[in-house]
Amino acid sequence: MDESKIFAISRPAPALMKYYLLTSLALGPFFFFVLIPLYFRYHTLRYSFDSEGISMRWGILFRREINLTYARIQDIHLRSNLVERWLGLARLEVQTASGSAGAEMVLEGLLDFEMIRDYLYSRMRGGHVAEGLPSRGAQSAAGVVMDADTAGRLIETLNQVTGEIRALRETLDSRGGGQGDG
Repeated sequence: MDESKIFAISRPAPALMKYYLLTSLALGPFFFFVLIPLYFRYHTLRYSFDSEGISMRWGILFRREINLTYARIQDIHLRSNLVERWLGLARLEVQTASGSAGAEMVLEGLLDFEMIRDYLYSRMRGGHVAEGLPSRGAQSAAGVVMDADTAGRLIETLNQVTGEIRALRETLDSRGGGQGDG
């Protein structure tokens, strides 16, 4: 994955303006009320990808800016409707652990959306850009790095706990004769 291609993305694709126009035309005589804000959103929309995170900003009268570090990203959804697929576009909905149910950031107007999604997944999981470097140890789901000896002892302990639980379940099944399975 070429990081320089990701870092070079700063504007949405021109096809996004076509999408905004088609969406607005669907409203019939009221299309100007929707097209004007979308026009200004398109022309002011800027993305910035760097080694620390993503930044997105837009707006003329009311400027809005969102900055997310890769460590805060919890989930990424790739969405596109029929018209977006026809234009070759997609939206990446980036979610964090904030209290809101919706996406914290929606990257729209992207042509290389799969490459960007894969890059974001690799960075949110603590992946290093320089692939092929030897790892200093295993990384757990919580992001804690441990050496191979500690990881081996942890696996051994978890296997022992699994054996104890299995033995306990067999003992309870033999005593109860299968009661309480409902």
